[in-house]
Amino acid sequence: MSIFRRLERTKRLDTLIRKRATGTPSALADRFGVSEATIYRWLQELKEFGLPVRYCRRRKTYLYEKKKPPQV
Repeated sequence: MSIFRRLERTKRLDTLIRKRATGTPSALADRFGVSEATIYRWLQELKEFGLPVRYCRRRKTYLYEKKKPPQV
């Protein structure tokens, strides 16, 4: 995969996560036309870059977890 296509894919995934509009892993895989295993690999890459991605079962979407301020 070219670096340009990979960057575009990452931007699109990031946008969906920020909007909390990814849907389930299966729905996200369908949207990108890839397998669920590929989705999990992509999400793992984002986590390795330090992005706090998590899945919300209640909302059925991936989102970025907000960092909580330290307790005083």
